[in-house]
Amino acid sequence: MLKDITLGQYFPMDSVVHRMDARFKIVITLLFLVMLFWGQRVTALIAGFVFVVIATACSKIPPKMLVKSLKPIVPILIFTGFLNLFFFGGGTVYWEWKFLKLTEQGVQASVFMIVRICLLIAGTSLLTYTTSPIVLTDAIESLLSPLKKLKLPVHELAMMMSIALRFIPTLIEETDKIMAAQKARGADMESGGLIQRAKSLVPVLIPLLVSAFRRAEELALAMECRCYHGGEGRTRLRVLKSGLRDYIALALTVLLLAAVIVINAVLG
Repeated sequence: MLKDITLGQYFPMDSVVHRMDARFKIVITLLFLVMLFWGQRVTALIAGFVFVVIATACSKIPPKMLVKSLKPIVPILIFTGFLNLFFFGGGTVYWEWKFLKLTEQGVQASVFMIVRICLLIAGTSLLTYTTSPIVLTDAIESLLSPLKKLKLPVHELAMMMSIALRFIPTLIEETDKIMAAQKARGADMESGGLIQRAKSLVPVLIPLLVSAFRRAEELALAMECRCYHGGEGRTRLRVLKSGLRDYIALALTVLLLAAVIVINAVLG
């Protein structure tokens, strides 16, 4: 299961999406989220599905990678679907037992929410799949630059977000190694009740915390040795530049969002 978590990973390829300006990709991703949560009808899901399919095809990311990114959230999907299935009343009643009631609107709400979460994860995963952490940091800092007038540490915030995103795959890999080492020593982490399985994770969490603090200290020392002192006066290896493809992608996303909003307003 840990190997299926692909959040924060970057897959270098030569595609249209990889060559896009990271600032535009962040704005387009935000518009995609608004589109998913604005519409309360199936048209929003259709528009979101079209967006994910086109973006995946243009990024050359294998569809199986998006499916792989959905595996870790299966328990969340099941839990969310269960809540909407039995606790959302209205319409024809298919089945009823005590306080549990399976209704037509409950089934629709459950399917709608599950599809929405899947599209949400798939769409946002494309951002990290096609953008390196360094470029993503520069893009976030550039978008938040107006907040510098309010004396907010924009560069430091962008750096912290990027480092946190960058170290997710590293910590997952470290966790997998520690669990394999503990199992080789005879640790049983898959049997017993919930409390017993939680206790069996203690020999994993403690070495993981020690490793995380050690990596943080090494990173801090490396940054100090390179005379890092924040964003003031820093130059960048890659300067963010926007092109025609960025404006076209943004315009198409805005049109898709506008269509969802209009359809949602007309149908009420």
